[in-house]
Amino acid sequence: MRKGYYEASARDRIRGVIDPGSWGEFIPPTERITSPHLPLLDQPVAFDDGIVVGAGRLNGKDVLIAAQEGRFLGGAVGEVHGAKLVGLIERALKIRPSAVILLLDSGGVRLHEANAGLIAVSEIMRAILHARVQGVKFVGVIGGSCGCFGGMGLVARCCDVLLMSEEGRLGMSGPEVIETVRGVEEFDSRDRALVWRVTGGKHRYLIGEVDMLVDDDVAQFRAAIARAIEAPADFSLEGLEREHDMLARRWSRFADANDARDIWAGLGMPDVTRMALMSTEEFTRAAENVRERP
Repeated sequence: MRKGYYEASARDRIRGVIDPGSWGEFIPPTERITSPHLPLLDQPVAFDDGIVVGAGRLNGKDVLIAAQEGRFLGGAVGEVHGAKLVGLIERALKIRPSAVILLLDSGGVRLHEANAGLIAVSEIMRAILHARVQGVKFVGVIGGSCGCFGGMGLVARCCDVLLMSEEGRLGMSGPEVIETVRGVEEFDSRDRALVWRVTGGKHRYLIGEVDMLVDDDVAQFRAAIARAIEAPADFSLEGLEREHDMLARRWSRFADANDARDIWAGLGMPDVTRMALMSTEEFTRAAENVRERP
């Protein structure tokens, strides 16, 4: 029976991704390691601080996995939240798993913790890049209700492989932030079609920021993660230069675009008005020859 990824909890996602009986959680809720900052602001705490980290196996391969809980403060990153993720990455350098899997579901930095959250994100990014240099592979997964914004949007793009569903969203500034700073004329956060056109999985896949587009189904995500673990990783200077070239081409071609649909048409996507109605399989077939790639 199909089980949606979008509305699943962090622990349900982990249970659906790893092999049954292989899970071992680090710093579980029973240890009650909570944020020291939230009580000072009369805010509730969570005994896992909104992130679950641990080890398991996927198709028999040892993996480390972290899952953000979007239902606690929007999956926002604070001091303890970030420290748990950094610790998981540092453990990867010692045990050398087949991959570190990041199930991302976050609005960004926890404003309640301000600088502590910002520092945590920078430490996460530094840890990922350091581990990648040492040969550790990172698979990022986006498909939760909070999307992946702010500092965690940057973390996502530090991964070797990035998977996303159409329902997921990826960006630096979230729709509400853009609207607050630039006005509703710039970006109407209540226009759900606009939000998904700009930040949703189909658009991010088409412009080359996501490697695989996946149906909103936990089993489909598991299968895609397994494929991503087997895919070759490229952390070379040449790979970075290809990414820069792709971004330069994008600016020269689409700087005057007013809507994502202008970009889709410019790339040669057929019948852009139907894109939202296409199944994942139909969409990926249509995008195969026009999708941007580094």
